[in-house]
Amino acid sequence: MKFTLSWLKQHLETSATLDQIVEALTRIGLEVEGVENPGEKLAAFKIAKVLSAERHPQADKLQILSVDAGNGPLQVVCGAPNARAGLVGVFGAPGAYVPGLDVTLKLASIRGVESNGMMCSTRELELGEDHDGIIELPEDAPIGTAYPDYAGLTDPVIDVAITPNRQDCMGVRGIARDLAAAGLGTLTPLTFDTFTSEGAGPDVRTDDTAGCPAFFAQTVTGVTNGESPEWMRRSLIAIGQKPISALVDITNYLMIDLGRPLHVYDRAKLSGGLVARKASDGEQVVALNGKTYTLDATMTVIADDAAVHDIGGIMGGEHSGVSADTTDVLIECAYFDPDHIARTGQKLTLTSDARSRFERGVDPAFLDDGLAIATALVLHICGGTANDVTRSGEPPLEPRVIHYDPRLSADLGGLHVAPERQARTLLSLGFTIGAITSADAFSDALFSTIEGKWPVTIPTWRRDVDGPADLVEEVVRIEGIDNIPSTPLPRMPGVAKPTATPEQKLERRARRAAAARGLDEAVTWSFLSEAEAAPFGGGAWTLANPISEDLKVMRPSLLPGLLAATGRNLKRGAQSVRLFEIGRRYLAEAERATLGVVLAGDRRPRGWREGKAASFDAYDAKAEVIALLAASGAPVDNLQVMGEAGDAWHPGQSGTLRLGPKTVLASFGMLHPSVLKAFDLDGAVAAVEVYLDAIPPKRATGFSRPAYTPPALQAVRRDFAFLVPAALATDTLVRAVKGADKGAIVSARVFDVFTGAGVEDGHKSVAVEIVLQPTAKSFTDEEIKAIADKVVAAAAKQGATLRV
Repeated sequence: MKFTLSWLKQHLETSATLDQIVEALTRIGLEVEGVENPGEKLAAFKIAKVLSAERHPQADKLQILSVDAGNGPLQVVCGAPNARAGLVGVFGAPGAYVPGLDVTLKLASIRGVESNGMMCSTRELELGEDHDGIIELPEDAPIGTAYPDYAGLTDPVIDVAITPNRQDCMGVRGIARDLAAAGLGTLTPLTFDTFTSEGAGPDVRTDDTAGCPAFFAQTVTGVTNGESPEWMRRSLIAIGQKPISALVDITNYLMIDLGRPLHVYDRAKLSGGLVARKASDGEQVVALNGKTYTLDATMTVIADDAAVHDIGGIMGGEHSGVSADTTDVLIECAYFDPDHIARTGQKLTLTSDARSRFERGVDPAFLDDGLAIATALVLHICGGTANDVTRSGEPPLEPRVIHYDPRLSADLGGLHVAPERQARTLLSLGFTIGAITSADAFSDALFSTIEGKWPVTIPTWRRDVDGPADLVEEVVRIEGIDNIPSTPLPRMPGVAKPTATPEQKLERRARRAAAARGLDEAVTWSFLSEAEAAPFGGGAWTLANPISEDLKVMRPSLLPGLLAATGRNLKRGAQSVRLFEIGRRYLAEAERATLGVVLAGDRRPRGWREGKAASFDAYDAKAEVIALLAASGAPVDNLQVMGEAGDAWHPGQSGTLRLGPKTVLASFGMLHPSVLKAFDLDGAVAAVEVYLDAIPPKRATGFSRPAYTPPALQAVRRDFAFLVPAALATDTLVRAVKGADKGAIVSARVFDVFTGAGVEDGHKSVAVEIVLQPTAKSFTDEEIKAIADKVVAAAAKQGATLRV
């Protein structure tokens, strides 16, 4: 939120410097994101007078001006229709940067005539949208003076990041209240011009007391909707708001000034009374941003007898907006339920300044005063006559009381603050303590009458305060979090015990192994859109109140987030993407710790030796998953490759690694083309998901395997070539061969697969190498032959025959 220093001082009587204010804001929890001086970028522009204006000899719409900016006449070519002799305006000399054009002026020749700079319009200096002519200043404006100094554009603009819980600081007055409580000045009383009203109030009501509990309104007739006053325009322009008209600017100003959104309707464009009600499914409204929105029955709208005119609390409608011809207005000041506003805004993906305030919670007790202040400004600036106020519904004003023990400041906040000082702090922030209603009303005698826990009444503008801990936070942040003493935690005697859980150690090993293999770690959202979750079976959990429609489904897999990140990298020129992430999948029964990997692009770049680039394939995914499982402590020698991984995976190019038929440790392979299409990815993409929670844990006591001892005797290797049915998985054959003699055979692997000449149709030749390891003595020929016979017999059970 942005505001100027002078704007802040309208609510805060203070002698503090800008630096002191900025430091205090951050100290009390209102982080300052930046401070800028809008006049700095316009420092090179001077007030100048046009001495003469003559027609350009080569262009009918151009004039040659003689301009005096305080250093004598300069020749300037100008195309503005209002350029004339005697005009006083704003001049930019060569070297000045024009922000609205994003150009730096230089000496130029325009249609053969030299031009030494330019006379500027409002839009070119980013001071408004007027571009019909150059700026016209009063005749007595001092020639040669820097324009920012003359126009009062040297007022610093402070940009504060307001956290979602601080709805009271969505207005300048709320920020001033915090600074006053922090000792930087005194909060000025909130005053406004009084006025008289006559005649019956407008016909308004609320039929949706859940979405719009209170709907107050007042009409003003006979208004003139011209430009807003200079002071108001200057304040709005300084913070980046575009001045539109007096009536619109008044509502925008009050929203920033007091945190109270309002809306003004042109009464001539309404048919009958206004009612706050639920929309009908399929109803549409054209909002002030020019877009058409389709509504449903959960949304609160403001409508007349003919149509919807306002998405309640978010944005007004284009049809009933005020214009230069408006003479009679209806000023709406309503209270909208924060939860309803948030859900409607998320469904429509519509954001606005009003929504950001209503969904945080505006002050429900500020309806009458907010409406009166707005009406007074309309009467003062636009004239007219006010009618009576119509009030429909009741805002939620039930008092909330917390019984607070001042000792909690030290117990919970770690900072000892005297009870009297705590009381003054809370009173300064608008809380009341028993019969003490303000810091000015505080006295030792009155304070001494409060016994036991303090009955603290929460102000209506502090929806975020809910318990004693919140009051501790208020006291501590005003005192200064940096004043909390650093107290080390007590240390247990002896050697420190490890704190990492087995699950944390497992994730640590897996993360290090993935990084060591050249994979880049990514961190993606735990929430997805429904479209992203659909290729992976959809999400089991959907948020009822998401921050966005694109972040509402809790992910059933880590791959959607990694695929989205892969797409972003490939579209930005990355040739090879190797990403991994360790996180949680959210399934119907539980959260599951998972490691996801995505491999896309070039596995190997093109080169003089290998030729064209090579892409990733299912074997690359298998190599990664086996290496990651081995590093995670899984018994990879006992794993079985089984079946295809699921609908999201490419049939015939994917599989699972299992311990037995039911315990799935990982899925790997190529992703299905339909999944790649859903994520707008070209080419093949390999992926891996390792289910870390399925990896068997180590035994609680002892070692899972004995210490390594090199064998004393040399191993013996033997090769076998088998003819097997083409449909037989080689993994099945290898497992059978290895199990033929578990005492002697220590490993078995496939080193060749052949089909073609010499191999009958429907079969393949699979060559397997086995390693025999003697222990006490070397194998004899007879022993080796006996083991070979066992190998052949085991293979025969799988339908294999020894190839001779």
